[in-house]
Amino acid sequence: MQSPGGLISGRFHYAAGSLLSVTHLSVADVSAILEETSRIAALEISERAAMLRGRTIALLFYESSTRTRTSFELAAKLLGATTTLVSDKSSSIEKGESLKDTGLTLRALGAECIILRHFHSGAAFVLARETGLPVLNAGDGMHEHPSQALLDLRTMLTRLHGTSAARRVSERSLEGVTVTITGDILHSRVARSNAMLLPRLGARVILCGPEPLLPEDAHGLGAGIEIDRDFDHALTQSQVVMMLRIQKERLAGLELDLGDYIARFQLNAGRLAAQAPKALVMHPGPMIRGLEISDEVADGPQSATEEQVANGLAIRQALLVRAMGGMR
Repeated sequence: MQSPGGLISGRFHYAAGSLLSVTHLSVADVSAILEETSRIAALEISERAAMLRGRTIALLFYESSTRTRTSFELAAKLLGATTTLVSDKSSSIEKGESLKDTGLTLRALGAECIILRHFHSGAAFVLARETGLPVLNAGDGMHEHPSQALLDLRTMLTRLHGTSAARRVSERSLEGVTVTITGDILHSRVARSNAMLLPRLGARVILCGPEPLLPEDAHGLGAGIEIDRDFDHALTQSQVVMMLRIQKERLAGLELDLGDYIARFQLNAGRLAAQAPKALVMHPGPMIRGLEISDEVADGPQSATEEQVANGLAIRQALLVRAMGGMR
């Protein structure tokens, strides 16, 4: 899937260790990150806490976040780093300060790495270019969420193939695996990053949803990606089902009948049992229970949502070590 417009423009050099897009990672890079994740997870707490001791990491969040922000913050603290959180509700951002100036201020104050969530697609690229610091993209507009794709990958590998399979990957690691991503594809940076990453490891990705949330061209489909608007049909082919939240805050101007959506696209216990009784169920959160997913499925044995959160903490520790130049 191609990147949308916005603030992305041209090629530029960015600091080693930045993660702005999954397209910047080779399969070997992904494998190294997964291996580092497993290595860090096996360390004693005291060893882990010494890895980034004395280092300073800034979290710059222009959008609300629970899982991603807390995960990155806890990851940094577990590694011994000092963190500072800047949000648009409690800083000069509220007074109209530009992203560039906020980033330069954080750099002048000693930040060595910035984790950014922003409502504009491409904002992470701008911040990396203007500050020269390693930048970790924690979600930029309708563009990408690369760390989510990596944690989703680790979750899939662990549940489908066992813990050892999550240590390293190749172009065939997900061969024979069909992943159906269902819901608000149009606005989902999670769907975009997963669709960019998973086919490179052998997966087949089906995008499923109503036409207002999944245009026919899907912003340019890549190899290994296809569209199927029949959720039941897609489920029968799936080893992994990833449900997405309906992003009501982004639906202005779109016509969507929620009753019809629930009837056609909700993952409930009956539908799962009938069409995909062994499929792994995933959701990046936050979940809207009763809309895209039912309680029984969200809390059921096939659900890996809590594992996704745990893997997010693990993956983000490795990404922070990588950003700070400490990855082996």
